[in-house]
Amino acid sequence: MRVAILGYGAEGKAVEKYLKKHEPGVKPVILDQKLDPNYLSRLREFDIVYRSPGVLYKLPEIQRAGWRGVKITSATNLFFEKARGVTIGVTGTKGKGTTSALIYEILKAAGKKVFLGGNIGDPAINFLDELTNDSFSVLELSNLQLWDIKYSPHIAVVLDIFPDHMDWHKNFREYFGTKLNIIKRQTKSDFVFYAPENKFVKRIARRSRGKKIAVKAGSLPFELKIVGPHNLKNASMAAAVCAHLGVRPDIILNAVKNYKGLPCRLTRTAEKKGVTYYNDSASTNPQTTIAAVKSFPGAYKVLIAGGKDKGLDYSPLGEATAHEKMRLVILMGENKSKIKSALSSNIKIKTAKTLKEAVQLARKNAQEGDIVVFSPGAASFDMFKNYQDRGEQFDKIVKKLGG
Repeated sequence: MRVAILGYGAEGKAVEKYLKKHEPGVKPVILDQKLDPNYLSRLREFDIVYRSPGVLYKLPEIQRAGWRGVKITSATNLFFEKARGVTIGVTGTKGKGTTSALIYEILKAAGKKVFLGGNIGDPAINFLDELTNDSFSVLELSNLQLWDIKYSPHIAVVLDIFPDHMDWHKNFREYFGTKLNIIKRQTKSDFVFYAPENKFVKRIARRSRGKKIAVKAGSLPFELKIVGPHNLKNASMAAAVCAHLGVRPDIILNAVKNYKGLPCRLTRTAEKKGVTYYNDSASTNPQTTIAAVKSFPGAYKVLIAGGKDKGLDYSPLGEATAHEKMRLVILMGENKSKIKSALSSNIKIKTAKTLKEAVQLARKNAQEGDIVVFSPGAASFDMFKNYQDRGEQFDKIVKKLGG
């Protein structure tokens, strides 16, 4: 059997490791753009190709190979094919990382044998061998992982969906189709937890053959450590899933109360001279930036935004910021002009060539009691390795400020 691994990132390396252990007779060939610019030309030579998420499924070379009988699959498909225990898949345009991590933390606090992977943390097949019938696997599933998925989780969690990744998809319908895949193979014994306020999410839930459970944001008897009303929705969803799995209410509440959040997701970096700086580098679309800005009602805000364009509409951000107390908006990156044109003429706007310059402008213009929010609302690849690198650089720059 001739096997290739298409894309040699974290998931590609995890597949290679798994195959070496479980299929010692198989010698997978690595096809990666960094190793060979013509890496896609050899696909038809193989029986099975494991596609990494960063290699788009719709590429013509991949589609032609599939038509010629090559089995195009992925680490995600391999995981679901082999996984034991209960699988929980979380998707949506925003909130899936936080919700996945919260479900994991609650189940761990309840003493369950639980693992976290997918688009967050470890590739899931790295813990495949550790799974038993009483295990719980929580997977954050991105559109790229769901594009060609052939399985559905026992519990699908579908959070708010709106346009994103329009640089990868020809239209919203195609993007929506990847999210829909999470429930396509559910059975009557499966479940879908969904956010009923979102019309696209409701469409997905209706298509599931599983039991449907709508979850709205509830109220809590304490203040969350994670900021913003959107995180109350995430916490409510995680709590509903874990309550369904039999976790006691006191364990759920305690885990949620103590959850500090994931890096770069509206996390507090520092307070300098009465100004508090928040890092929301994981924000890669305007809706997440809107959520960040709305998370500090009553306070004047300095917003740092902009990055690599993904073909998205920024007019909703313009409408949202027009009704907020905005001290200043600082724009940087490839799409700064696009964002600027969407903002109200009443908002004070400055541009910066570097993140350091943007932070310095924020420091200069912010007043005591203000909030500086770094929520780019765009991809990072025009100036940084990834959103983590972008967030780490922001933290370093802020922490070097005086005060």
